[in-house]
Amino acid sequence: MPDNLPPAFVAYPRLPGHQLLSLQGVDAVAFAHAQFSNDVTALPLLHWQWSAWLSAKGRTLAVFQLLRLANDHVLLVLADGDADAIASQLQRFVFRRKVKLQVRADLAVAGAFTAPQAAAGAAIALAGSQGWELDLGSDALPRTLRIGPVEAFPAGDEAEDAAFALAWRQADLRFGLPRLAESQREVWTPQQLGLDRLNGYSVKKGCYPGQEIVARTHFLGKAKRAVQLLHTAAPAQAGDGVQQDGVALGTLASVAGDLALAVLPLETGDSELQVGNAVAQRMPLLDGLAR
Repeated sequence: MPDNLPPAFVAYPRLPGHQLLSLQGVDAVAFAHAQFSNDVTALPLLHWQWSAWLSAKGRTLAVFQLLRLANDHVLLVLADGDADAIASQLQRFVFRRKVKLQVRADLAVAGAFTAPQAAAGAAIALAGSQGWELDLGSDALPRTLRIGPVEAFPAGDEAEDAAFALAWRQADLRFGLPRLAESQREVWTPQQLGLDRLNGYSVKKGCYPGQEIVARTHFLGKAKRAVQLLHTAAPAQAGDGVQQDGVALGTLASVAGDLALAVLPLETGDSELQVGNAVAQRMPLLDGLAR
């Protein structure tokens, strides 16, 4: 590890699946506000929120953290990667807006299962002069996310890094944060994924892709399914079906080891659930990650 790193960056394992996409320019905030599900214009400087990019049919393409770092700088933290593809697709909507999209390969994302040194809730803290610290946990499960220069987070042992990344992903699922594999993109509405628990979308702001469907579902109370946390007794993968008494009930939207987020009817019986031929046990979701 380099000797000249700020103390704030020491001992934070890198999260290799995370990618960063910056939107910079005088129209960055307005562009983000028009494209994404949350109210970017209401977000104070040096604060962050959960948000999503939706299809015109109101299906979720990506879930991410949106950081308002300056009046002309918005940064997206994409836990499930695909930054190049998302940047390319977003570029089609730039038109004459003064905003530059850039995948930030010069920056890396790292984390630790400790309480932040300075960040709290949605407030972003500066970590030295080279990056940012975010509060990504709760009292029940404290976590800190760090963003900084790639060299600040040198790669460690491959097996240890993989184990840490799995533990981080499992913590995301315990909080009800969906981690979407490619097969699950453009499948679920924000309500089905439980993004309301994270304050991840707005029904009051102006138009954005999918807004009409999101608002209609919200105000007419037509959401019939929601995300639930399951512990699976056998290996599973996103897209697997969930059964109850031999009848198809729902689908796994996210998987991390033996934990899964399943989209299930709001009302289910008390009898046992199965994924494949194995038992799937319901588990309570943790609160505290809404921002």
